[in-house]
Amino acid sequence: MLDRIKEVIDEVTVATVGSKDDLENFRLRYISRKGILNDLFEQFKTVANDQKRAVGQELNKLKTFTEQRFKDFSEELENATDDSAGSKLDLTLPVAPNFAGSVHPLTLTRQRVLEVFARMGFSHEDGPEVETDWYNFTALNFAENHPAREMQDTFFVEKKAAQKDDVLLRTHTSNVQVRLMERKKPPIRSIMIGRVYRNEAISARAHCQFHQIEGLYVDKNVSFKDLKDTLYHFAKEMFGKDTKIRLRPSYFPFTEPSAEIDVSCFICGGKGCNICKHSGWVEIAGSGMVDPNVLQNSGIDPEEYTGFAFGMGVERITMLRYGINDLRLFFENDVRFLRQFEGA
Repeated sequence: MLDRIKEVIDEVTVATVGSKDDLENFRLRYISRKGILNDLFEQFKTVANDQKRAVGQELNKLKTFTEQRFKDFSEELENATDDSAGSKLDLTLPVAPNFAGSVHPLTLTRQRVLEVFARMGFSHEDGPEVETDWYNFTALNFAENHPAREMQDTFFVEKKAAQKDDVLLRTHTSNVQVRLMERKKPPIRSIMIGRVYRNEAISARAHCQFHQIEGLYVDKNVSFKDLKDTLYHFAKEMFGKDTKIRLRPSYFPFTEPSAEIDVSCFICGGKGCNICKHSGWVEIAGSGMVDPNVLQNSGIDPEEYTGFAFGMGVERITMLRYGINDLRLFFENDVRFLRQFEGA
């Protein structure tokens, strides 16, 4: 048996490998379960006891040598493949253009909202994210000690003795409405979209920053029916032609009367599912007729003009549109998540 082991060592020593097929044939011949090494270890069981020590040492040497040769051949082939790939690289060729990234789902929703309201005659307005207390609270009918201020946990940038001089990160985009009414006389028909901030614990349903959509229409003889018709048309355009809306009485300091807006669940068709919590309805917005005090604070005569306003979350609409169940995904920049919206 020692002679056979020596023959195999000589074979392995002179063996050459020039391709992956050669490497696989080497493995099959020598170190696979049906290879020569396995046969030799089976034969070792029949070796006389007085020869087992010498034969076992040589057999183990053969096994170690053969496995090392296989490893060396594998590395040589890998390096050769890399070199051949590099040798084919033509550095004179033009640089390949980078592929464009996908559009963020919040941007897709923003674009769609602006498109829908633009067809209804709404312009797009914007305003500062760092705001004073006057535009964020007081002008919107929040009294200095009004309990509604506690509904919005505010990030204060600079807090001063005089309440209306406080500087803060806006808690809603309603500040843009006040600024717009100050500098423009009715008729006003505008939509505002932007980032807002609230000091809230981050979870799957809440975040310290998010985006709001707010709409404002001020003119002579604007009625609650105008508000309902506007939101009904938006819901059908955004969620489908079979969508229905429902208004529920609510409270906001800057509107009176006020209402929460629900839409029929477009996932289950109003029959009840996990998305709508088996109610058949999904809340999307708050709305109401602009309070006369807000009009007066903005320099508009409430005896001559009326108006409606509404507000909704961009994240909320996006989660409903695309079936997303965790708000944090919008802010983590996970490429695996964002690539799902390529071409959307």
